[in-house]
Amino acid sequence: MRKIIVLLVLSISILLSLTGCKDNNDVKDKVHVQFYVWDKSMEKSLTPWLQEKFPEYDIEVVQGYNNMDYYTYLNEHGEMPDIITCRRFSINDAAHMSHLLMDLSETEVVGTFYSSYIENNREADGAIRWLPACAEVDGILANKDLFDKYGIEIPTDYAEFKEACRKFKEAGVTPFITDFGADYTNLEIMQGSAVSDLMSMQGTSWRMEYESESDENPVGLDDKVWPVVFEKFDQFIKDTYVIEDFTGYSFDNCSRPFNEGTVPMIRATANDAVYSRNNYGHNVYMLPYFGEESEDNWVLTYPMFQIAVSKKVEEDPAKKEAVFNILNAIFTPEGQEKTSNNTAVLSYNKNVNFEFDNCFKYIEDCINRNHMYMRLASTEIFAISKTVGDAVIKDGATPKEAYDLFNNLLLKNNSDDESEVLLTQTTYYPLTLGEHGSPACSSVVNTLRDAYDHDIVIGFANIASSDVFAADYTYQKIKWLLSFKAYTNTAVLTGAEIREVMETLINTDEEGHNPIRHYNLIPATSGMEYTMKDNGDGTYTLLDLSINGEALDDNQEYNVLLLGEFDFIDADIYCNRKFNEELKSKFKNTEARYFDYFIDGSVKLGQFSAPNDYVTIIK
Repeated sequence: MRKIIVLLVLSISILLSLTGCKDNNDVKDKVHVQFYVWDKSMEKSLTPWLQEKFPEYDIEVVQGYNNMDYYTYLNEHGEMPDIITCRRFSINDAAHMSHLLMDLSETEVVGTFYSSYIENNREADGAIRWLPACAEVDGILANKDLFDKYGIEIPTDYAEFKEACRKFKEAGVTPFITDFGADYTNLEIMQGSAVSDLMSMQGTSWRMEYESESDENPVGLDDKVWPVVFEKFDQFIKDTYVIEDFTGYSFDNCSRPFNEGTVPMIRATANDAVYSRNNYGHNVYMLPYFGEESEDNWVLTYPMFQIAVSKKVEEDPAKKEAVFNILNAIFTPEGQEKTSNNTAVLSYNKNVNFEFDNCFKYIEDCINRNHMYMRLASTEIFAISKTVGDAVIKDGATPKEAYDLFNNLLLKNNSDDESEVLLTQTTYYPLTLGEHGSPACSSVVNTLRDAYDHDIVIGFANIASSDVFAADYTYQKIKWLLSFKAYTNTAVLTGAEIREVMETLINTDEEGHNPIRHYNLIPATSGMEYTMKDNGDGTYTLLDLSINGEALDDNQEYNVLLLGEFDFIDADIYCNRKFNEELKSKFKNTEARYFDYFIDGSVKLGQFSAPNDYVTIIK
C-alpha cells in the first residue's frame, strides 16, 4: 500500500488566544482586548488567570515576537495590538514607536514602581510608555557542595572570587563555564563585570544620553566609563580561565556539567538555581557580580518583559478601562506571582514583596541595599556584545581594541536597504478565530500542504502570529507570519496513531492535565477536518476526524511531518499533557530549518494558500 504523506504541524506558538468565535453570544458583547505576549512562558499562569479574573472581557492572547520592528510591521497594516510585550528592550529601540503608545506617566500603575527602576523608562519628554514586569535575577551560580568538597570559601568580593577560581583550577576542576555562544551572555558578563562603574554618575549620564540618541545624533561609548568596562571584562575572562570553546557553547553545554556536579560555577539565573536544587539536589546559590569591596557588589536584573499600551486604546473608554484593569492586575502581588510562574524573581514594584528564595542567601544584602542593576539591552548592543566577546576570547583583543571595535559598531549606520520582496500576497486572511477556525492559521497549514504535496497538516495551537496581509512579503515578514520555534519533524503513523496525537492535543488526561486551557490551543488542520466538543468547563473532547467527508482510516499508514516542540506539550510548566513516548519516538527531525521550510514553500507557490473550514466545535 502506497504510504500517503501527512504533514503534522505541531506549533509551539503559545497560546495564540483564539478566544472563541466572534459571532458567539458568549463573547460578542464583551469588551475585546488583544494582548500580544513575547513568549509561551507568559501563558502557563498569567493569561489563564487574567481570563478567569475578567470573564467580562474577551482577551485574545497572541504569541508575537520579541522584537520592536515586529510591532512596527503590524502597525503599518493597522493591526497594532491593545497591549504589547517585549523582553529584548531599551528606550533606544522603542523610540520610533513612541507616537503609537500611550503615555502612562500619570496613571496609578506607574505609582506602584520604585522610582529608580521606572526612571530607566522615562523618555526625554517625560513620558513613560513601558512598564517593567518582575525582575529576572542574573549572575553567577555557585554549587556550594563543590566549594565545601575542595575546602574553598564562598567569595564575598572580586579578589576572593579570583582566588576561588585559582584554587579550583589548581585542583584540576574547571572553575567557571558559560555559554558565550549566546549574545545575552556576552552582554550580561560585559556589563556585570563593571556594574559599579556603569551605575556611577558618569555611567548613568552616558546611559541617558545613549537611550535618547537619534538618527541625526548617534551616541558612541564615552571615554571614561566604558574603557574601564573592557578592562574589567578582560580581567574576568582571564581570572575565570575562559577558553575559546566557550564562544560556541549553548546554555545546555554549561548547565549539564553544572547540574552533574562537575563544575562549581556558571552564569545563569535564580530560576536555574532553583531548578538545579529541586531536580539534582545541589546546594546552589546566586552570587553577585563582584566589586573590589563587598559594598560594590551588584545583582544584574532584567524584566521578564516590558509592557505598553496602544494609543488607539484611548479612543474607546470601555476598552481603556478594561486595559488598565488588566495592567493593574498584572502588577499586584498575585499578578506578579502568575507572571513569574512562582519562580525565583524580584519585583520592581513597591507593593510586591516576594519571599526570598533560599538561593538568594548570598545576594540578599545587595537586594536590601537596592544594588540591583537593570541591564542595558538594546538590540544593537546584544549583537555587538557577541562580536566583541568573540574578539576578546577567540582573537585576544586588548581592552583598547575591544573598546574601539564596540564603539565603531555602535556608531556604524546600520540602516539596510529594503529586503528583497519574495512574494506579493493579493488576499487578506484574518488571524482571529471564526466559526470554523482561524483563516490565517488555515492559510499557513494549507500553504505547507500545497507546497510539499502533503495530504494532511495538523498545527497545534495557532501557527500564525499575525493576519495574512495583502502585501509584499520579504524574508523577515514571512518569518513574522509563522509563530516562533515551529520545529519540523517527520514520522510514519497510522490513522489510529494520528487519532491518538489529536486526542493528546485536545482531550484532558486522567490526571486532569488539559492541553487546551482555553481556545488558545485548538489545533489547525489541512487535508483533515475534525469535530470536538466544548465541555463547558474549560475542557474539550475530540469527537471525530475525517478526510473529504469520509472518516479517517485507522489502518492506513501516513508519513507525518511535525512542526512544533514536544516540550511545550510535555513540560510540567506548560501543558503537562504527556505524549505517548513510543509515538513521540517515531518523529525524526528534518534537515530543514523550521522557518525556511515554510518560507521556501511559500515562495514556491507565490501566494499563501486560501483557508478552509477545518474544525467544528459543538457546545
